[in-house]
Amino acid sequence: MEDIKKIRDLTGAGIVDCKKALDEAGGDIDKAVEILRKKGEAKAAKKSDRATNEGLVEIVSVNNKVSIVKVLCETDFVARNEDFKSFVKETAKAGLEGSAEEYFNDKKDEFVLKIGENLTFGAGEVLEGEYIASYLHSNNSVGSVVIFNKEIDEQLAVDIAMQATAMSPDYLSPEDVPVEEQEKEKEIYREQLKKEGKPEEIIEKILEGKINKYFEEVCLTKQSFIKEDKKKVEQVLAEADKEAKIIKFIRYSL
Repeated sequence: MEDIKKIRDLTGAGIVDCKKALDEAGGDIDKAVEILRKKGEAKAAKKSDRATNEGLVEIVSVNNKVSIVKVLCETDFVARNEDFKSFVKETAKAGLEGSAEEYFNDKKDEFVLKIGENLTFGAGEVLEGEYIASYLHSNNSVGSVVIFNKEIDEQLAVDIAMQATAMSPDYLSPEDVPVEEQEKEKEIYREQLKKEGKPEEIIEKILEGKINKYFEEVCLTKQSFIKEDKKKVEQVLAEADKEAKIIKFIRYSL
């Protein structure tokens, strides 16, 4: 029973499975663990087509380097499991030193054996910059990383990362919105205005205001700042430091 308990601690497998593996291995614990892992691989393969709609986003940083990952599982029950949380954090940490996805792939089958659910690597990225801020929602379902060209007030930097997390912008600034997307939006507005009976000569003028309003929804710098909604994010940043710029942001959500 002591050997079975050791195998169970190492693999998380059930007692019956551990006993069978130990018998098959002729009492060799290491070989029994290997047998269970091989069975785990088969088990993982069977589960690989099962939907992974739950999971966690994790962010870890060191100096001017940040790793953000999204790991998916099948149920909220597993997403709240402490072992799963630790696994996702270790996956994120691995991104700082090498590849988060490689680490995930190396450990996945062993962990699937332990928790009995399919897991997938949703996404992962490592960012570096002069100054980086991040914000992770308390339930780890959504998080953002923002890179600045220089050091700014720490609280403001975190607030802007929170802005990206809460307000879900698609782009950093209007210059980043693809021309085809802008034209598509203009065409939609143009048809709406025609149906409203607006004269052709003023439609183009109205369109300019419409597309600027669209930028305020999808561009981080043009959004109303969540802590001071009379000002845009770019205005708040400029007032804090005229030389400060947002270089890039990334947002992950489940």
